[in-house]
Amino acid sequence: MKQNAYVIIGMAALPWFFVSCSSTDVIQDRPIQYLEGIAPAAGNQPYNPIEAEAYWDGDGVEGSPKIVIDLSDQKAYFYKSEVLVGVTPISTGDATHKTPTGNFKVTEKDIDHRSSRYGDYVDDYGNVVVKDVDNQKDKQPSGTKYLGADMGYFLRFNRAIGMHRGFLPGYPASHGCVRQPEHMAKKYFENSKLGTPVIVVP
Repeated sequence: MKQNAYVIIGMAALPWFFVSCSSTDVIQDRPIQYLEGIAPAAGNQPYNPIEAEAYWDGDGVEGSPKIVIDLSDQKAYFYKSEVLVGVTPISTGDATHKTPTGNFKVTEKDIDHRSSRYGDYVDDYGNVVVKDVDNQKDKQPSGTKYLGADMGYFLRFNRAIGMHRGFLPGYPASHGCVRQPEHMAKKYFENSKLGTPVIVVP
């Protein structure tokens, strides 16, 4: 009777286990589970399951960092001495603002970076007057000022292109940069240094 009770309890726990994971992949011969709700949504942003599909196991791991950005996969992989320690979903350049492929290196780290070109025109109180502007093309209304888009945890690797925190809609949607969910942008930022190789593949 006691044995049957254990079986019933074990079966009752199975649904909880399966709903807690969104998917499972195998990397370096070991399963990696992407946990739902790995971090709360930033600010007032709604929960985004795409952003939750992330993995990090690099804390305390030694070795030279390297980042590989896969445009077709829409994922960025973080290595330490060729050992994969992190995977994050990303959103790269859209059809008219392609993210360039090639071999690059981190040339700047800026934790509070803002775009010098894309953002909003706001009033003296910070209220948005005109949203999503290109200040090289869109006329600035009188009495407003330009506020660059938030690109926190910025890792510059190719001129104006870099990795930073941002919204992930599930497809390439940026002006060329590589957006990451905030919790992963922070990890990649903290574990990178100037000169870290960044390889962007098609």
